[in-house]
Amino acid sequence: MKVINLHQEEKNLIALATENNRHAQQQMYSKFSPKMLSVCRQYIKDIHQAEDVMITAFMKVFVNLKNFESKGSFEGWIRRIMVNESISFIRAHKKVSFLEDEYYKEEGFNNIESNLSVEDIQSLIDNLPEGYKMIFNMYAIEGYKHKEIAEMLGINEGTSKSQLWHARKMLQDLINKRKNYDNGTE
Repeated sequence: MKVINLHQEEKNLIALATENNRHAQQQMYSKFSPKMLSVCRQYIKDIHQAEDVMITAFMKVFVNLKNFESKGSFEGWIRRIMVNESISFIRAHKKVSFLEDEYYKEEGFNNIESNLSVEDIQSLIDNLPEGYKMIFNMYAIEGYKHKEIAEMLGINEGTSKSQLWHARKMLQDLINKRKNYDNGTE
């Protein structure tokens, strides 16, 4: 059995794509585009707009490949570009407001057992106001810290925490309503 060094293959692919090798760029796009479309879709409800954002972000990936320093995962680097491009799209095309209240409680939200599919959960997240949705995705899905979110969005850390708290509360309320509806109690 031959052991293939996948990390070396990725390095070679990056090197070739950096030199504008179209075949290498196509391989890179084919390898990462399904996951990256999913990332963009988390922020952008319309699949066609999400795809446009992903394609624009991949152009930025190819233009900036020479700046990738191999200090973290390549996929993570691409993912960050996708998130930033999604945020830029939302800012340019939609009015996003962040409540400046810093009201939130350091309370845990119940892990609600449900039979919701991934599509149902995404639909619930899509119903959040843009600011809540953006911060929820950045924190809960992407794993950014509040300090990073605040820096990226130009808000203070307390606002990020508040937006997350409101988003979680709204999601919990939506799930409870759906659960009650499914049980026939509403």
